[in-house]
Amino acid sequence: MREKITRRNALKGVATAGAVGLAGCLGGGGSGGSSGRTVTHGILMPETGDLASVGRPIRDGADLPILQLQDAVSGVSFESQIGDTQTDPQAGISAAENLVNAGFPAITGPASSGVNVQVSRQVLIPNEVVGVSPSSTSPTVTGLDDNGYIFRTPPSDALQGSVMAQVGTDDVGATDAAVMYVNNDYGQALSDSFTGSFEGSVAATVAFEKEQSSYTSRLEEALADSPDMLVVIGYPASGIQIFRDYYADFDTGVQIVVTDGLRDATLPGEVGSDMSNVIGTAPSAAGPGKEFFETSFADQFGSEAGVFTSQAYDATAVSLLANVAAGENVGSAVRDNMDAVANPDGEAFGPETLAEAVEAVLAGDAINYGGASSSVDFDENGDMQAVTYEIFEFTADGVSTQSTIDFGN
Repeated sequence: MREKITRRNALKGVATAGAVGLAGCLGGGGSGGSSGRTVTHGILMPETGDLASVGRPIRDGADLPILQLQDAVSGVSFESQIGDTQTDPQAGISAAENLVNAGFPAITGPASSGVNVQVSRQVLIPNEVVGVSPSSTSPTVTGLDDNGYIFRTPPSDALQGSVMAQVGTDDVGATDAAVMYVNNDYGQALSDSFTGSFEGSVAATVAFEKEQSSYTSRLEEALADSPDMLVVIGYPASGIQIFRDYYADFDTGVQIVVTDGLRDATLPGEVGSDMSNVIGTAPSAAGPGKEFFETSFADQFGSEAGVFTSQAYDATAVSLLANVAAGENVGSAVRDNMDAVANPDGEAFGPETLAEAVEAVLAGDAINYGGASSSVDFDENGDMQAVTYEIFEFTADGVSTQSTIDFGN
């Protein structure tokens, strides 16, 4: 089932970052870039820490365009380097500094909003390096004073909060809810977005710290008034313990709604429950290149593409095309060509024709990249103009999509 609703006004009125570049006009050298050069690109993902189980597949999605383009285009080579944020802001800052010092003009990442906001403010923006997060969804990202250097391929949680509220009202039939959220920018912003959108009452909002040995007291506080629905906003490593504690001591069958950070097919097995009372919301892949990407990912890595992997692919693909158009590994030049290669007008290319897109850019042709996750059209803040969400559930085989909701499509 696919439902279409209008893009919320929640994204309007936010400080404009002013992404630079005219759609369809390739900049840099004036002829669409130059051949005989190495295009460099950094990847910054949580290979360890609370988000490791989903961070490593996202990393693979980000690296896939580079693997596909190796030896595919005459006269141009592609080089990448991966840094581990450890799902920690300070570790992310250190890893980002390493990539910046190595001369990478653009980076896919970071993943989590709590890391992305700090890395963007302290490393990427001051050093004029383009950052394109595939999974940082906090509304804070939209309003960063970034001089046009910060982009992202997933939607803002200003939208996801509305989706969660709609699920609670329409699918669950809840008139009151409680919220447990990880105590960082991602958790706080998404909790606020849901609370502001939900038509019923919110009995409790309970913050928790990552990777604790017990969440019993937090669950007691959240469930004290027996809400119709419990919203849990967090990451897999913490989610495992939260749900173990819930099913051990608090399992009343209350409907639980989780978010993208907990969309992990291994979660039921780790928890030791089928989690049949849990549904979730997450940005979904619905771009024109979705099927080709998913097949390519499975062929390359031997596993199914997971949450935010398609957004990671698109983040890297657009950055590489902008770099080729720029003709140099310079962050400001890459920034100035992001809109040009991604937004209409221009000849359509996608994941299946990525090498041909590079060749078209080298020839000075106007292109329009449409990706695996979406059409990848940036707005003035570097956010996506059209996105899709899925409503998912956990099954014996992993995760299954129940329905989708479109914004701006």
